[in-house]
Amino acid sequence: MNTDWTRFLGERGARVDAAGVSFATAAEETTLAAQDTVIVPLLHLGLIHATGADAAGFLHNLGSNDVKNLSPARAQHNSLSTPKGRMIASFVVWRDEAGYLLALSADLQAAITKKLAMYVLRAKVTLHDATQARVLIGLAGGRAAALLTAAGLTAPAEALDVTPGDARVIRLDGERYILDVAAGAAEALWQTLATAGARPAGSAAWRWLDIQAGLPLVDAQTQDEFIAQMLNFELLGGVNFKKGCYPGQEIVARTQYLGKLKKRMFRLHAASDTAPASGTDLYAPAFGEQSCGKVVSAQPAPTGGFDLLAVAQIAAFEGGELHLAAPDGARLTLATLPYVVD
Repeated sequence: MNTDWTRFLGERGARVDAAGVSFATAAEETTLAAQDTVIVPLLHLGLIHATGADAAGFLHNLGSNDVKNLSPARAQHNSLSTPKGRMIASFVVWRDEAGYLLALSADLQAAITKKLAMYVLRAKVTLHDATQARVLIGLAGGRAAALLTAAGLTAPAEALDVTPGDARVIRLDGERYILDVAAGAAEALWQTLATAGARPAGSAAWRWLDIQAGLPLVDAQTQDEFIAQMLNFELLGGVNFKKGCYPGQEIVARTQYLGKLKKRMFRLHAASDTAPASGTDLYAPAFGEQSCGKVVSAQPAPTGGFDLLAVAQIAAFEGGELHLAAPDGARLTLATLPYVVD
């Protein structure tokens, strides 16, 4: 974490801790994200820089997506898995002049860097912690594209398109953008966007927007729990079924073509006063005292209660009754996702 950047944010009222950053309560920040255009320091994300002549092939051979054919004008969802197909990290990857940048959950960055390093062997690849040199800023809301223009930047046209430049702009989804900027230029860019009308918000706002988008982020609490299809990752374009072998590929491919998927990720609402943690169990009458799923992520809903992404038995969702944390826990209501889950 860049100390100059966190100092700058602190001077503007931000509170920084292991979970990320906040400017207000989580409920106030998700409400702001629902109503206005927000600017968010993406401190809950770590950043790994893979450089060297073999970087593309190295990442291609380990991840679920096709890195070799990733153009400088595109980003992609990608993941790392165990040989049993369980995801140990999800990330967005894009290119820069020297190699590839991987944005993943900050609480996994050190462990994933170490794990990737075990595979380097004789490959011409170097892995760096890029959080000192680069800063990630999120911008989201109806006026986001106009504010980028006001800052002298160009909004990419489509989801996962990338606009190059001193501040690289990645369109994550809808009206949501990740700005990849040199640490020394981050403060000025933040000031420009804030002056133009972007409202400062924290990690809760961005994580809530992830939930609305049906975009999971594997973290330390959900690592090694789910195969890609359980997290709808292939629906998000995070799996390439033609790219060849990688750790876990056999399980992922078998699930796609030969198996019948029993679990999927859905968006839910809990009328609860207690925030559900990642990994909290779900229950359904048909499964009795046995857990039928787990929370992937949850944030306060602007209308009260909590919005969440959770993976559970499809049969439990079809049964129409799900409960949080206990068989008689808070009743969960199914909400829609912006893509079709079959």
